[in-house]
Amino acid sequence: MKIKSIDPSNYDVIGEVECSTAKDIEDKIISARKALPGWIDLQIEGRKKVIERFISAIANHKDELAKLQSIEMGMTIQESDPDVVGGIDLFNWYKDNAAKCLAPEVTFENDKEIHTVYREPRGVVASIIPWNYPLANFIWQCGQSLLAGNVVILKHSEEVMLFEKKIEEIAKEAGMPEGVLSYVYGDGKVGDMLAHADIDMLCFTGSTKTGKYLYKVAAEKFIPVVMEMGGSAPGIVFEDADIDETIGTIYAARFMGCGQMCDGLKRLIVHKSKFEEVSQKLKSIIESKKIGPATDPSSDVGPLVSERQLVALESQVQDAIAKGAKVVTGGKKLDEQKGAYYMPSLLTDITADMKVWQEEVFGPVLTISTFETEQEAIDMANDTIYGLGGYVFTKDKEKAKRVAAQLQTGMVSQNNLSYIKPYNPFGGYKSSGIGREHGKYGFEDVTQVKVVVTEK
Repeated sequence: MKIKSIDPSNYDVIGEVECSTAKDIEDKIISARKALPGWIDLQIEGRKKVIERFISAIANHKDELAKLQSIEMGMTIQESDPDVVGGIDLFNWYKDNAAKCLAPEVTFENDKEIHTVYREPRGVVASIIPWNYPLANFIWQCGQSLLAGNVVILKHSEEVMLFEKKIEEIAKEAGMPEGVLSYVYGDGKVGDMLAHADIDMLCFTGSTKTGKYLYKVAAEKFIPVVMEMGGSAPGIVFEDADIDETIGTIYAARFMGCGQMCDGLKRLIVHKSKFEEVSQKLKSIIESKKIGPATDPSSDVGPLVSERQLVALESQVQDAIAKGAKVVTGGKKLDEQKGAYYMPSLLTDITADMKVWQEEVFGPVLTISTFETEQEAIDMANDTIYGLGGYVFTKDKEKAKRVAAQLQTGMVSQNNLSYIKPYNPFGGYKSSGIGREHGKYGFEDVTQVKVVVTEK
């Protein structure tokens, strides 16, 4: 069976990929098991040399990869170009810091003995990743695992099969040893088969619903997981916030990637005194943006990844409107253009029974609610099953620290700062995931611990 790749900018078929079978997955597992001892024996310095060639090859194809991201999943080219460069930079950080992050640690030493803790690879790792940031998702989830000595079997989303094919070609071009990084292609059924296969660890990025199912699969196999799942990040705007300085960050935190970002700011919680200013300035920015095909350099906002995503977003917004939400701008799909286009939207008069409050909204829709007291803002922010990102807008540094300490999220940033850095852990609380990516924390979560006590 073949899977068609659809350009969401116009719904044209741009290619096909053969879906992997159970036999294909079994063969990949066998190949991975065969490659594992040699990959481990290379040690970190040897693996770094291979990864360095791979990174260089990715850089040589960066323009092609950026264009493919735009064509296949709808990321505007003006966002895709820097996204690819950022992914390469992050991969280089992993490479350059792997040895330090994974270095043996002496926990005790005297004149007779020495106790050393080592971090060793898990083995065969299955990585299942989504479509929203095709290169970044691949690097975030597979880069540290490979450097740590694991071998990886990758399944990218069925929405970006051509992108995965290109990564496979680039890896071969770079001389990646056979079986070290393998690829399977298909939808959730293929991912399910991979999760049930003979693997030693499962890494997943995607929806909370799917993540919880895969967590049960891993539990039955008694294997470790790293899971980065959904989010409904709050952004609290206090009365002392400088709106002119931060409004651009608020816009980007919600509408970058057409709002299809796991830790994106999805619920804006604004002090009553700032509501009118924030809503009107956001409305002005939104309405100044050009919606159009992802590959058009003049397009500020592209399509959603698929018609399926468009239908889901429409349902959430219509539910809110039916329950009394007010549309400040947008609130509907863009019928003038063929493709999965939804107008960037602001909704107010939000109530807790609305889907846009209860569910993850994966698209260019931002809700705005108001508060009067600091505790009320914190309670509203935490009123969600999710706990990935969080944003606090205030000039008061002590208030920012105080509020951040009470937010039930894995990451919090103040004003125009960003927590997404290669040295910071990325991951969430509650139903937003288990484990972390990036930094020493990511390396630790894809390795196992061994203590060795020897005589001196």
